Amino acid sequence: MERNQGRNHNQLREVIIEPNVNIHAEGSVLISFGNTKVICNATIENNVPRWMKNSDEGWVTGEYGMLPRSTNERMSREAARGKQSGRTLEIQRLIGRSLRQAVNLKYLKGKTINVDCDVIQADGGTRTASITGGCVALFLAIKNHHDDQRAINSLVAAVSLGIKDNKILLDLDYDEDSTADTDLNIVMNEKDELIEIQGTAEDSPFSKSELSDMLHLGSSAIAEIVKKQKACIE
Repeated sequence: MERNQGRNHNQLREVIIEPNVNIHAEGSVLISFGNTKVICNATIENNVPRWMKNSDEGWVTGEYGMLPRSTNERMSREAARGKQSGRTLEIQRLIGRSLRQAVNLKYLKGKTINVDCDVIQADGGTRTASITGGCVALFLAIKNHHDDQRAINSLVAAVSLGIKDNKILLDLDYDEDSTADTDLNIVMNEKDELIEIQGTAEDSPFSKSELSDMLHLGSSAIAEIVKKQKACIE
C-alpha cells in the first residue's frame, strides 16, 4: 500500500521539537509529528496534592486538550461543555503516568510539575506527540528552574503503530489510524525499557509475532526520537 507523503511502512513522519516557545512557562516546546502539532508547557508549583502532604516526594501530572479548530471541523471546547470526555481523561492519565517515569520524584519534594499538552493541529498520534514533547518541556523546567538535577531520570518518548492490509505501519496519521485493523501505542524510555503498551484489534486479532514485530519497530523509532529530544536539552 502507498502511504501519504510516500513514506515507507517503517518510516517516521518528520519530527520537529522546538524548545522554549513560551516566555512564561518554566519549560516549553512545540512538537510536530508531520501535521500533528502540540504545544507542551511545564509549570513548577511549590506545593503537592493534598493527599501527598506528608510525603517525601513531589509530583508530576499531565493535562491534555484539543483546540476547537485542531481538527477538520470545529469542535466546541470541553470547558464550554462543562465536562471532559472519557478520551481526554484517559490521555491525561497516560501522559501523567508516562512522565512520572522520567523523573525521580523524591528529588522534587514539595513541588508539583504540571505539564499541559494542547493540540493545535491533529493528524493522528496526538497522545504520543504529547508524551514526547511533554517530557522535553518537563526536563527543561527542571534543568532551568529546579535546584536538584537528580530529579531528572530518563527521557521518555512514545510512538504509534498499526496494521493495515496485513502490513505493519509506523507513526500513523489520521487517515491510517482511522482505518487500521490494529492500533498500538508504545511508551519507552531512553534505556529501551517499556513503560506502557496500548493495543487494540479493531477488525481482527493480531498475532504474538506481529506484536513482537511492532515492538521491535517501535523501539527503533523511539531511539531516533530520543536523539531529537536530547538535542533540545543538552
